[in-house]
Amino acid sequence: MDWIKGAIIGRGSSATVSLATTVTGHIFAVKSAELSSSRFLQKEQQFLSTLRSPHVIEYIGFDVDYNDNIPMYNLFMEYAPGGTISDVIKRQGGCLDEGLIRSYTRQILLGLDCLHSNNLVHCDIKCQNLLVANDGVKIGDLGCAKSAENGGVASSVVSGTPVFMAPEVARGEEQGFAADVWALGCAVIEMATGSNPWPELNNPVSALYRIGYSGDIPLFPMWLSVEAKDFLNKCLRTNAEERWTVKELLQHPFVDSKSGSKKIENFPKNSPNSILDQGFWDCFEAPEPSPPPPRFLNFTGESPVNRISQLVEATPSHLPIWVDEEEWITVRTIQLDNLDVEDNSTESTRMDLFPEEESSSSSVATMLESVVVEMSGASVVVSRFVDCKNMNNNNKILLLDSDLSFALSALFDFGTNTLVLSCLH
Repeated sequence: MDWIKGAIIGRGSSATVSLATTVTGHIFAVKSAELSSSRFLQKEQQFLSTLRSPHVIEYIGFDVDYNDNIPMYNLFMEYAPGGTISDVIKRQGGCLDEGLIRSYTRQILLGLDCLHSNNLVHCDIKCQNLLVANDGVKIGDLGCAKSAENGGVASSVVSGTPVFMAPEVARGEEQGFAADVWALGCAVIEMATGSNPWPELNNPVSALYRIGYSGDIPLFPMWLSVEAKDFLNKCLRTNAEERWTVKELLQHPFVDSKSGSKKIENFPKNSPNSILDQGFWDCFEAPEPSPPPPRFLNFTGESPVNRISQLVEATPSHLPIWVDEEEWITVRTIQLDNLDVEDNSTESTRMDLFPEEESSSSSVATMLESVVVEMSGASVVVSRFVDCKNMNNNNKILLLDSDLSFALSALFDFGTNTLVLSCLH
């Protein structure tokens, strides 16, 4: 077959994948490796040439040519324009919606059913080896695949990607059909989270030990449906004999097209991707009431006391909202170092504010009384204050007027030696 090699679209551990076209313009993919190191590629060619399934990448042919006098082995395959599922995850923002996961998982199961029916164990199922063609998801990269003997177990040395290996594979015991099922469960988690099922394990040796001997299984994403979690439970069982087979999983409600599950290509996410995913949090926000129209007062004079007095007189019937501290505004700040405190024993303003508090609180109370006396003289405080208390033991003092039409709040800052008066109107 006459063909022209195009741009490189992927690289593996032992081969390079490029676009290629025939003289008639047909586009396909070519996987190339030096002939001397093409053992896995030749094994893949042997397996692919025996398979015919819409859910396994299609085999086209092979040849050997020369590149700078170096013999190259070329495997011709169907081109998947959607790339791998890993590529789709990146394009979708880091994870896939559950409806798409359902659809992809069913197609992967159909591809595994073809492999297992032909006594083949794939041995390296993961999103990077699952291709998205125009007519659906297809299993690719059979370089690690093995022929299975009786019982669906491959006889040769185990192979694959450590974080996708089943416990029995990690222990070096066996690698059969059940190992592909475990890897499928890991791939579902990868589709849902965008990361491998053991993101905390960076060392391959540590991963093999944890998977093989701890008895742990990967965490299920919390936002998946009950059906999805049950499906994962059937795949990710540490005992290979207890795992469901591919044919059994095809009947599971999570992927069974006859179960009444709705096939959704764009399923809304149940969890934000990050704290900046504002669209998710908007659904929890209660609508804010429209603010009341602003009221404008024409203040006369520059004295703060006069302005406060006008505010009180303008709203005599407005009862304050004591629990909303946002309604408090600072109206006066007094430096104690520069304030001359006079002893005033007027009955209408003198109160024993904090009889059991330490001396610092008493000094704050004394200072506040003097300020109240001063402001009372300007008709700001129109009647006796009937309540005074230290709020939350944070040096904040609240005074309530007897007719509940006015209040003062004082906050003493010992660090700056400052007394701040606020009023609620």
